Amino acid sequence: MANKQVLSPLPGTFYRKPAPDQPPYKKEGDPVAAGDTIGLVEVMKSFHEVKSDVAGKVVKFLVENEEAVTAGQPLLEIDG
Repeated sequence: MANKQVLSPLPGTFYRKPAPDQPPYKKEGDPVAAGDTIGLVEVMKSFHEVKSDVAGKVVKFLVENEEAVTAGQPLLEIDG
């Protein structure tokens, strides 16, 4: 089955953790259910949850924590 990509809904800064002292929402190899939060995109001090629309397993993240992203940019791949 082909890998699916989760895309950024907005331009901003991508965060893999809910807070600097917290573990990441998901790591490579973790299972993902449709609707799971996989990260946050921050735009002008407003944080927006990024949720997976597919179930599977995280194959790899395509962007780093705290990296600037554009709307529609692939954030990670899920084997689903």
